[in-house]
This record gives sequence, structure tokens and C-alpha cells, in this order.
Amino acid sequence: MAVQDRRDRSEEQDSTPLWQRLERPARAPRTPLSPERIAEAAVRIADTEGLDAVTMRRLASALGVAPMAAYRYVNGKDELLELMVDHVYGELELPAMEAADWRQITRVLALRLRDMLLRHPWVSRADWCGPTPNQLALLENALAALADNRLDADTSMSMYSTVTSYVRGAVDSETGLKQMLRTRGWSSHEEARLELAPQMQWLIKTGRYPMYERYLREAARKDDIQWQFEIGLDSVLEGIAVRLEADRAAREA
Repeated sequence: MAVQDRRDRSEEQDSTPLWQRLERPARAPRTPLSPERIAEAAVRIADTEGLDAVTMRRLASALGVAPMAAYRYVNGKDELLELMVDHVYGELELPAMEAADWRQITRVLALRLRDMLLRHPWVSRADWCGPTPNQLALLENALAALADNRLDADTSMSMYSTVTSYVRGAVDSETGLKQMLRTRGWSSHEEARLELAPQMQWLIKTGRYPMYERYLREAARKDDIQWQFEIGLDSVLEGIAVRLEADRAAREA
């Protein structure tokens, strides 16, 4: 009977893409739901309990509706993830294009993207589900910022991907470190260093790692994650700027 119910539900599902369906005029709802309410509730679950806790049944419980109610808007968890991803990308305030050059705009976008990913660490597991309107709005803004540099389409996209890959890598490293501290029961980076000191001292005394020993001895910003992120971001943008200037010089030669 359960197999037949699933088959019947599958046959009833609308195969039209999610975002096209949501553009249709809304019918009078039988339940007090909307795509926004569904996304907000699912994001709250993912933020507090993790992405694996997000199920259609758990969502219905959080919304106080029947388990099948959300299927009026999404065909299942894959489309629910699309709604969630679009919702959190909608938190990004896209910078105005006026009176700003590509570097300023790209830097602001990168900083805001990092902040959003840190607020919602589950996004790194979910935002490859497919392009959503707010994801494309971010991409459009970034590509428009580069448009005055007369780049071909492939190069523009590659430069955008380079910046976002840096952001994602830095966020993954930061969230991984936080997870390690929680798992070990350490409250701070300083406590972690104290706990690891005997092992680290032995390794350093082997004399095999003089550059890292210098870092441990001289570095003043070991725990300044924001500074570390921004200096890395500025280095990425400087590399892109050098490439753009070289291309400009070649065109004018």
C-alpha cells in the first residue's frame, strides 16, 4: 500500500521546474503556507540541527501542518534544498554598481558571501543543487562588475570562480577548525595550542620545520581570522588586477 501511495504521489507531481511553477499566480491556499515560510522554517532547522535533520516530515512538524502540505510547493527534498539555498543567498545585499570599480564590488561581494556561509555552514553541502534566482543575481552582479574590462565570457567566469573558490575554501577551513574545537572540548585557539604543545614542541625540536617554527615564534595574528581572510582575498584580487592590466597593455600595444 505504501509503495502504491508513493507511486500515486509521483504521478501527481508537477514536472515543471520549481522556479517556473513559483512564478504562476498563486491559488487560494488550503494551508497557511508559502515558499517563504517553508524556506525560513527549513533554514532554521538546518542552522540549529544540521542539514541531515531537514526532512519533509520534520519540516511539516515545525510548520504545524500536515506532512503532505509542503508538497503543494515542492516535489521533495531536492526542491526544498533549492528553496533553502535561494533564501539564504537572498540575504546578500548586492552592492550598487555606480561609483565603484570591479575590485571594490568584488571585494564587497566576497566579504558578504563569507558572512552568509558562516551563518549557514550547511550551504556548502547544498548549493550545488542547481542555479536559483538569488544565486544567479550574485553571479550577474559580479560579472557586470567585470564587464568594463573587455574580457571574453570564459575569462570573466573563471575570475568570478577564482574569487568564490577562495571564499568557500577559507570558510570550509574556518568551520572545520570550529568543529574540531567543539569535538575536542576546547573553548579557544589558545586552549588548543596549550593542549597540543607537547606534541608540537617535539616536532619543532626535530629541526625539520624551521619556517613553521618562525611562524610560531613571530606571528602576531594567529587567531585573527578576519584579517587572515581579508589579506588572502586582497592577494587574489591583486593577482586578477595584474592580469587585467597585462591584457589591457596587450590590446593597446
